[in-house]
Amino acid sequence: MMREKFINELNKLNTDLINMGSMCEEAISAVYSQIKSGVFDQEVYNRTDELEKATDTKEKQIESACLKLIFSQQPVASDLRLISAVLKMVSDLERIADQTFDIADLFKEFQNPLLIKETALKDMCKVVSTMVRDSVDSFVKKDTELAEEVLERDQKVNECFTEVKKEVVKFITDSDGEGESIVDILMIAKYLERIGDHSTNIAESVIFAVNG
Repeated sequence: MMREKFINELNKLNTDLINMGSMCEEAISAVYSQIKSGVFDQEVYNRTDELEKATDTKEKQIESACLKLIFSQQPVASDLRLISAVLKMVSDLERIADQTFDIADLFKEFQNPLLIKETALKDMCKVVSTMVRDSVDSFVKKDTELAEEVLERDQKVNECFTEVKKEVVKFITDSDGEGESIVDILMIAKYLERIGDHSTNIAESVIFAVNG
């Protein structure tokens, strides 16, 4: 009976993490749509803000549930591995949501949003968006091969970041009163790079949870 209750609580933990992952997927997808269009959308900004706050709440709920399971039950090694992985993943997901909103916030104040379309940010955001989606999916499906693919994609993100830095140098050289926008482009690229890093962390946690 105790084991059945534990399994039910573990399943709820999985569901909560999947829901939190879905929030992050929606947020990064919304940001990608703005970067792709180069046009600020207040509704998208508001929704990204809502999702960031919701993930904060969800992180606290999941952390509390994880600690309760560890201290009130006697999880076997595989269960403890999964719970430990979930604790790591929720932290990464919360940071993804935070940094996604940071991008939305920068975009809101961006003096020349169309300048973004002249950079590799669109390609970078597209890759990062798939990394967030697939890292969460790899957990849902317990698919370590998909998790490995996410790890491999991090190299592409790094290449895009290098490209954006080169473009920023060129913008500075050719600058015509676009100084603040140029700095914002570099900041967005840095946030995207970090989101990519958090996605690889999630993928590594999935591999740990499944394989040990």
